[in-house]
Amino acid sequence: MIMKTKILHYPDLQKAKLRDSKSSNILSIKNEHFDDLKKLANGKKFYIKTYGCQANVRDEETIKGMLTQVGYEETNDIKNVDLIIINTCAVRENAEDKVYGEIGNLKKIRKENPDMVLAICGCMVEQPEILDFLIKTFPEVNLYFGTHEISYLYDLIYLALTTRERIVNIESKQGDVFEGLPSKRNNNYKAFVNIIYGCNKFCTYCIVPYTRGKERSRRFNDILDEVRELKKQGYKEITFLGQNVNAYGKDLNENHDFADLLEEAAKMGIPRIRFTTSHPWDFSSKMIDVIAKYDNIMKCIHLPVQSGNNQILKLMGRRYDREHYLNLVKEMRAKIPGLALSTDIIVGFPNETEEEFNDTLTLVDEVKYESAFTFIYSPRRGTPAAKMEDNISYKTKSERFQKLVDRLEIYISKDAETYVGTIQNVLVDCISKTDNKMVSGYTEKNKLVHFPGDETFIGQIVKVKITESHTYSLIGEIVHE
Repeated sequence: MIMKTKILHYPDLQKAKLRDSKSSNILSIKNEHFDDLKKLANGKKFYIKTYGCQANVRDEETIKGMLTQVGYEETNDIKNVDLIIINTCAVRENAEDKVYGEIGNLKKIRKENPDMVLAICGCMVEQPEILDFLIKTFPEVNLYFGTHEISYLYDLIYLALTTRERIVNIESKQGDVFEGLPSKRNNNYKAFVNIIYGCNKFCTYCIVPYTRGKERSRRFNDILDEVRELKKQGYKEITFLGQNVNAYGKDLNENHDFADLLEEAAKMGIPRIRFTTSHPWDFSSKMIDVIAKYDNIMKCIHLPVQSGNNQILKLMGRRYDREHYLNLVKEMRAKIPGLALSTDIIVGFPNETEEEFNDTLTLVDEVKYESAFTFIYSPRRGTPAAKMEDNISYKTKSERFQKLVDRLEIYISKDAETYVGTIQNVLVDCISKTDNKMVSGYTEKNKLVHFPGDETFIGQIVKVKITESHTYSLIGEIVHE
């Protein structure tokens, strides 16, 4: 399958580094070929597979909304489909490997259906070396578009359908904000709400500032209008999303910050408000006070630390030190009784010594996290850390990783035990994956709970008495009022 490649834009990591002080443009969707594609898409089927973080999931919902608006119908039957989109993540190497495997599995389907469009989008294709590899290795793919090009989706699909060329449109730029894009949400009771895109921090190990562009906030009232509409539709929980949510508003001239946004949303009365991810460097006392003040702002905060050692934190470009982080935690726990803290920790950053790793263990002992995401360092091409010479073996890193997990589980298990005998408000998500007579949901502090029930509970907040604790989940029984 040989196709001519038409390059509209190609990624450039040097351009992706650029940041200026100008506010981003607030734009509305404009697609020249909307009506043309509507004629071609009527009754056609699409399938989308998403890897990665909540930002990618929210992108998926936008893509689904756009495709549905133009006439495509979603399907899970990949053998009888007209459009397949693989929405990718670049944060970890294993996510990239999964994408390569997924494309390989789709080769036969694409060959059997030459009229089908197979598209790859998301953070992976924002990296020139990876895009080069994809184009050379997978001739079956006939559309590539980046994180900034979702708003032009109609035109891109139309070109792929009508020109019979491989279309590449990935522009490395600071980015704009598009309002009014349609959305098809993944459920009817929990919703992600984008408040800020991109990141200006440039941690030395992280590719996100290059793939997602600079920090650019949505307008204050546009966000609140979305929250108001979600509440009207009966949503029980919203999660404010951003690569760094607590940098919200710094790029605007509206005199509103993230604490203001949290407070105004809380006043609307939606039952649950969450947010992710927050950066310790931008976490203010004003934010802590607002979280403490409102019962419907969940007392569960994700606060990535990455390392407990000052030298490693400096090499990571994290902008805070151990003491700053611990003082922030101390203030949070003093003002927010019963606060649950989760975190991200990277083990095996280049040349991390045993002593430096032990500082991470002692920080875990001091904070006593309720949950954590742990990683062995994975170099990302194009980042400063990827150029660092590393003399620590993978075996040593793996051993340290296991030590960290073991230490974390001591505190996670102890925390889980404190729930036994208590009554928790649980927002029910689904039928349990292991027992169809059980349902699963999350407490206000984001603890996973399983209890006997059926599909009528899904989307409801119910009272559950906890009867058993396990390290990463709880067992309970419904409380009949």
